[in-house]
Amino acid sequence: MNLTYWQLIRGNRNFRNLLWGQFISELGNWFNFIAGLGLVRVVSDASPRAAGILFAARLLPFAFLSPIAGTFVDRFSRRTVMIVSDLMRVFVALMFLFVSDAENLWIAYLATALLSTCGAFFDGAKNATTPNLTGREGLLAGTALIFSTRFLLMAIGSALGGWAAAVFGYKVAFLINAASFLASAFSVWLIPEEATREEENYELPITNYETNREKRASFLTELKEGFRYTIQNHFALTILLMNIIWATGGGAINVIFERMGGIVFAERENWNPDIAVAFLWTASGFGLFLGMMIAHRVSIYLDRRNLNSPFIVWTLIVHGVLFAIAGFMPSLWLFMIFCFVSRAIVGVEYAVQETMFQRSLPDYIRGRISTLDRGAEMTVFGLSSYFSSGMMFYISPQTLTVISGILSASAGVLWFLRTRRANINLHAREEILSDA
Repeated sequence: MNLTYWQLIRGNRNFRNLLWGQFISELGNWFNFIAGLGLVRVVSDASPRAAGILFAARLLPFAFLSPIAGTFVDRFSRRTVMIVSDLMRVFVALMFLFVSDAENLWIAYLATALLSTCGAFFDGAKNATTPNLTGREGLLAGTALIFSTRFLLMAIGSALGGWAAAVFGYKVAFLINAASFLASAFSVWLIPEEATREEENYELPITNYETNREKRASFLTELKEGFRYTIQNHFALTILLMNIIWATGGGAINVIFERMGGIVFAERENWNPDIAVAFLWTASGFGLFLGMMIAHRVSIYLDRRNLNSPFIVWTLIVHGVLFAIAGFMPSLWLFMIFCFVSRAIVGVEYAVQETMFQRSLPDYIRGRISTLDRGAEMTVFGLSSYFSSGMMFYISPQTLTVISGILSASAGVLWFLRTRRANINLHAREEILSDA
């Protein structure tokens, strides 16, 4: 039995606190992203290279540090990691206030990289904690709520951030971002330590795992164990490879939205650049939110009919094709509609996929595997963003949109090939056993 969203929220105070903390911090994050992107655009005279560096600073530290963060949160207090990460981000968010011209753009890049670094540890601890807070019956609803609120805040936060930047200036957005991390830290503090771990699946008792840490394998050994598990486990490796393939196209979305909204449609239809970019992120966020919210019912239907695998194949392909078609749209509103539908489809797919993945992972290693997957995806995502910004000197944003959609859709083909081979091998083993 899967709990409904309302059953989980109403009956689980610890999960409510985690969800509320994410809600506040994600709102501030999108204020920061829109304001930071606008600030860099203004002081660099709309340089695509400067935007590419900002995207890389936002994504690559998160990607590179995620495997380390995953091992860290499997060894230490996940609650403490989240609180310390939030408090550090309070001060880092204020660094943007010191960026005034092109000569100190490095401050924006550094602050973005530090926020990303802290975010890697926070997300690693949060992702490893969520299944323990929700329980198996609440995991589907919890996963959908965690990600759907993130995408809802992408929509609301980017819209409000664009409006605030246009009306009040960028400094207000940065102050809101700093305050949001402080509120998030308080919300996480309300969650008891023992609720963040599954004691029976942990190598040492929760009450004294800190004092008995020397009895465990070394940090490096446990880090290697996470890599080894991913390589040897067919399903974990399939998820990893599929997300990497998706990110080759998905990473371009940062550049696509910044160029299409801030340059193409701003000039063609006389939009304010910050508002146009914010609207594209808003459409994408609402689409992902809608997809996540209907994922609960869709997943129940798929489980009953054993259709999870073909569903993932076709939704990935269709969402990529729709995004590629968006590249031919002549107006911002039409572009937004295709982005919205594409993201709604992949939102459902991601909720189904992530729930399957989390259920397959044992608690003692969950932090390492989930952050390794996320880190690999974000590495490719960041590299794709950076190289896409360089391609803007040679191709149009519309062409990049088509390429992005096609590359993202190819993740569905890889899923089909990997799961098809696994099913063939499974049937072969069953035939051998029946003959014996």
